[in-house]
Amino acid sequence: MWFFKTPEVIYGEDALEYLENLTGERAMIVTDKILESLGFAARVQQHLRAAGMQVAVFSDVEPEPSLQTVQSGAAILAEFQPDWVVGLGGGSCMDAAAAMWALYERPDLQPDEISPLVHLGLRQKARLITIPTTSGTGSECSWMIVLTDLEAKRKLVLGSLELIADYAIIDPSLVMDLPARIAADTGMDALAQAIESYTSRWRNEFADGLCLQAIRMIFKYLVRSVKQGKNDPEARTMMHHAAAISGIAMSNSQASLSHALGHPLGVFFKVPHGRAVGLFLPYTIEFALPESGELYADLARFLGLPANTIEEGTASLAKAVRNLLHELEQPAKVADLGIDRSHYVAAIPEMIKSGEDDAAASSPRIPTDEEFAKLFLYAYDGRPVNF
Repeated sequence: MWFFKTPEVIYGEDALEYLENLTGERAMIVTDKILESLGFAARVQQHLRAAGMQVAVFSDVEPEPSLQTVQSGAAILAEFQPDWVVGLGGGSCMDAAAAMWALYERPDLQPDEISPLVHLGLRQKARLITIPTTSGTGSECSWMIVLTDLEAKRKLVLGSLELIADYAIIDPSLVMDLPARIAADTGMDALAQAIESYTSRWRNEFADGLCLQAIRMIFKYLVRSVKQGKNDPEARTMMHHAAAISGIAMSNSQASLSHALGHPLGVFFKVPHGRAVGLFLPYTIEFALPESGELYADLARFLGLPANTIEEGTASLAKAVRNLLHELEQPAKVADLGIDRSHYVAAIPEMIKSGEDDAAASSPRIPTDEEFAKLFLYAYDGRPVNF
């Protein structure tokens, strides 16, 4: 038995105005200091106040949000007692908001108890709204949370179907001024999610169509969105929609191996999440060929790429991803990130442990420790995977 879960999605021009229809006494916006300084939090505050609410802002969320920040934020929620928790920002802010909300609702829980197997009984105190200001993570539509435990130096991948937001507000005006590099990073994250959700062990017919639509939209609009920015509002809007579609697909299927490699790279070497998973994506496509080649060939044919055989289709898809990275001026190998090879090699055993605890279980081909190490090394050098 499985479920197809999605928030109620409000999208398009002036979607933020929907906030004025909410009822409640208090709302807490969870965001970061940059977005607060740019006036994003103030825009949301304005609409929530128009709904008659008292509004507070927690703006201490950092990139790759930490367990420690979430715990301190949950304590502030407990003091403020909001009816609505609003995650405003990229994946970090929305993940932090969801985690803070869960701990506010259930202060008796340890964070690692947040699991699909545990009934949390949320929505006794508040409900959750997600408002993305980047176009990539899909966290606005996901029930998964990724936190960094700074003390243990590891990623915590948590989740519960109850963590799906009540409302996801997809307003393209929030991403028109998104810097090109962030647009590229987050766009590659959306692509990795959609490709891996279509090929994961938990893929299903309810999510497949969403994966295909997101993949098609990303290949069509991502380069335009990055290179033209707000001068191409159609591309920016379509990428914002594609990211949410990818997030719904991932939430109802699962990302896999590029995330299992990318998450620890981000933890150990401070690489932005989308940049890391996008870099690893073509290598993991090549690695999974023996198990998912037919699905990769399907994707290649869907995109109009050469795919007369499974092998040709898989190679075409991996090449198309590498070509996209090149067009976006994104790194195609770890060495391009300026990471010292000796430090990188020394970190591989710990990165493997972290990756095995992450999304590797949903990969169509689950690597052994030796294969994990080879994947990390091949990606450092930029060698196509042939094992």
